[in-house]
Amino acid sequence: MLDLYRRTVTRFPLGNVSYMFAYGSGVKQQVGYEKLDQKPDPNSVIDLIFCVRDTLGFHAENIHRHSSHYSALRYFGANFVAQYQERLGARVYFNTLVPLQDLGLTIKYGVVHEDHLVDDLINWQHLYLAGRLQKPVTDLVNLSDNPRLQSALEQNLVSACKAALLLLPEKFTAYQLFHSIAGLSYKGDFRMIFGENKQKVHNIVQPQLSEFFALYQPAMKKLSQFLAVNMHGQEPGSLKPAIIFEQDKSRDATSYHLRHLPKELCRRLQKNAACSGDYEDVVDHLSVSPLLPKVVQVSVNDIVWRSSVTQSLKNIATAGIFKSLQYSYRKAKKTFVV
Repeated sequence: MLDLYRRTVTRFPLGNVSYMFAYGSGVKQQVGYEKLDQKPDPNSVIDLIFCVRDTLGFHAENIHRHSSHYSALRYFGANFVAQYQERLGARVYFNTLVPLQDLGLTIKYGVVHEDHLVDDLINWQHLYLAGRLQKPVTDLVNLSDNPRLQSALEQNLVSACKAALLLLPEKFTAYQLFHSIAGLSYKGDFRMIFGENKQKVHNIVQPQLSEFFALYQPAMKKLSQFLAVNMHGQEPGSLKPAIIFEQDKSRDATSYHLRHLPKELCRRLQKNAACSGDYEDVVDHLSVSPLLPKVVQVSVNDIVWRSSVTQSLKNIATAGIFKSLQYSYRKAKKTFVV
């Protein structure tokens, strides 16, 4: 499968692409989908993201090579497409339901500038691509020569762990931890009301527990002073074996997590905390408040709701009306899947 994805991306202008990844149900196993093997499901869509250093250059060359991938926006020129990408929504430009008949694939691919991806990973300005990268993806580029982006990706995972710890009780299972993390970018998404399977988070986490654990091991190691793990525990109320975590729920530990959250989440917490003063006052108030998990969840939801609405509206124009209706129909069918 990895070889197939790499053959797919070679047809795109990769000269200033600094990072690429594949994600979604066509790439990572989810409950309710056919088991992924050496061949992709012909009914699924492979999702790709191209992170670029030069948005205008990428679109100019890509429109020249693949004008049919674009909606009527291409007639306004590459500069318009680049501006449309960088100024609206979550700063991502998607081309949707692109058939690659020679490979037997249908793909959807997004383009984002590296600076905007790094900003989202560190600050959670939109928690859009940052949210997708809080779940296992298939990297198509080795990032060893891009320490800035590598560091931002790692910071995003640590931030996700901290936010999840604020939502969780003192003891919890690995499934509860990763369900909480994966849910960060879904619970506030308006598409979860109509357009996604209601069990989406469970369906992602359950078959990928080992992948989540591998992805988050470095982040958990950085938080080891606040987090202990028993690899041979038992699920509460049963004898089933489970990985059990226990976290420090002291005021000092909670205050530490609150002080080191992404900038946009801190701003939202300050707004939602019903506490006057600067952020340090908010930390003092929330670190002992029984309403802390609710305030954190509402604050995360605020970020996700805004970006999911604005990016979805933006995607209507980038896909075109026909593809938008076709894509929306595919998504809407998932709403009724148990």
